[in-house]
Amino acid sequence: MIKFSKSAVVAVLSGAVVLCAGAAAAVNAKGVAYEDVADMLIAVMVADRTVYTKQVVGRLTTKDKVITASEHFEDNKALPLPAQMFRFGAEMVADKTDKFSYSLLSLWPINKQNAPRTDAEKAGLEFVSKNKDEKYTAVEELGGKKYFTAVYADVAVAPVCASCHNGHKDSPRTDFKLGDVLGGVVIRIPMTE
Repeated sequence: MIKFSKSAVVAVLSGAVVLCAGAAAAVNAKGVAYEDVADMLIAVMVADRTVYTKQVVGRLTTKDKVITASEHFEDNKALPLPAQMFRFGAEMVADKTDKFSYSLLSLWPINKQNAPRTDAEKAGLEFVSKNKDEKYTAVEELGGKKYFTAVYADVAVAPVCASCHNGHKDSPRTDFKLGDVLGGVVIRIPMTE
């Protein structure tokens, strides 16, 4: 049985975090639009999350059946869920840079902490739930500081995504299908101008 510790999982994310943080700082310094920076960041996030979901979780749990994925992965000697991997990356970014932040939120959160809190988050999640191929952007003022905020659809990229959400005891919605919007990725970039 393969065993993963949280520290090993978080260590895997280090390279991507450093790359994203460096990219955000470098492109802003060269005058690239906030929206373009957010688009670059989401491209990396979606690619990493899709690869983990399909090539690790989907393959090892469904196809090869050598290990399970669990929200209690340390206790169960299992793989972290894709949403947990995403959160670990967001936490690592928050520890390494203040150039941007990101989170995974939903109108139907399994974990109530992942519900929208700001007007932009709510409006963005509502927008992407109906327009999954488009993004929602806004300028927010939080704590006296202006942020460029972008919300992108978080889509069920594999059957395991929908079945996990549908089968979770705390899920407020249980009719997700492959390709459905599960929530959204919220990216915030502090504005300097």
